[in-house]
Amino acid sequence: QTLIHSGMLVYDGQRSAYRLAPATLCFANAMYNSSSLIHLAAPLMREAAQTLKVNVGLAAADRDEMIYLESIRLSRKNTPRTVQTGQRVPMEFTSLGRAYLATIPAQKRQTLMEQFKSKRCDARWKVLKTDIEESCESVRLRGYCAASWQAEVVAISTPLGIHNYKDHILNISLSTPQSIEAVLEQYAEHLLALADKIRAVVDTLD
Repeated sequence: QTLIHSGMLVYDGQRSAYRLAPATLCFANAMYNSSSLIHLAAPLMREAAQTLKVNVGLAAADRDEMIYLESIRLSRKNTPRTVQTGQRVPMEFTSLGRAYLATIPAQKRQTLMEQFKSKRCDARWKVLKTDIEESCESVRLRGYCAASWQAEVVAISTPLGIHNYKDHILNISLSTPQSIEAVLEQYAEHLLALADKIRAVVDTLD
């Protein structure tokens, strides 16, 4: 009722359900345009995407999912734009989510792991748990992790670790038949360099 009276929800008689009202778009637009990080990172992300011919994304955590705050799609393959700003992706399967899990306190990570576990059988969870733990260890040792949760799509992610943006993660992804190891060899250092550039330009505001 609060959302209805505030104009955030409207009733759709044809569907017999409520839908988001146009007013909600104002919040998304205000958030996007007021973010100093997005404003400063987007040009650097676009430059990297154009130079490397890859997709570059910036995402933040929300409960057990990651939300894309900026998504620049310039992969070599002429694939449809499947990831857009505002889109959610699962935390447990993606390099974005696993890079985030590597940065949070152990107790919070364990709570999320219990949520992930509750969604699947023991056998599937055992494999997924190992993958997440290996990704977290990779972030701690190398500063990044990689995952391929969709066919022939490999993504590498790194935490930005910027003050006031602790839950923000940067990634590079591309459609490729190459192995994760081959993609890491080719693009991991570029991702870390891009993250350093973003941190440097954000630090100039402090």
